[in-house]
Amino acid sequence: MTDQEKNTEQKILEAASRVFLRKGMAGARMQEIADEAGINKSLLHYYYRNKDKLFISVFRLAIQDFLPGILHILNSGIPIFQKLERFIHEYMRVLIDNPFVPMFILHELQRDPDRLFQVFKDAGIEPSRFIKEFEASVKKGEVRNIDPRHLIVNVLSLCIFPIAARPMMQRVLFDNDARAYEAFLKEREAVVSEFVINAIQP
Repeated sequence: MTDQEKNTEQKILEAASRVFLRKGMAGARMQEIADEAGINKSLLHYYYRNKDKLFISVFRLAIQDFLPGILHILNSGIPIFQKLERFIHEYMRVLIDNPFVPMFILHELQRDPDRLFQVFKDAGIEPSRFIKEFEASVKKGEVRNIDPRHLIVNVLSLCIFPIAARPMMQRVLFDNDARAYEAFLKEREAVVSEFVINAIQP
């Protein structure tokens, strides 16, 4: 791929990210993405034959954005509570920066869970090491004796739900005040960290 082709593809991915952010997967249109990228629709189709393939590429980019930080945190030797705080910080950052990701994940879970599993597997996301580390912390008496899979699901759910449910939560809890909801999301990092750590302290 030439430098020009790489630049064009990068422009497409950045434009698609903005359109998916505004419209979501269902509402985005290839013509709108082409317009956003400043190219014609036929050139967009040359790079990506359909919206689904383009969305997968944007999703992979989002994964790559936080993967190095997440893997560094998970594979570090820092204490379990500190590790959870750092993970929640990084995970919330990615979700806030890429709010289309939760809806995409929920959509793919219904449509093609095997493909979604493969995306995460290819990205190097493997929870078994953290599970073993948590179980070792249980034996040392550092944390409560709970199934670490419950902990993983709790952390992911507490972080992802306010993003995925924003259209409803913003209206119900904040009178549809977008700025107030943004502030609420930024507060979530500390709130979730405190909640999770209190729940697993011995």
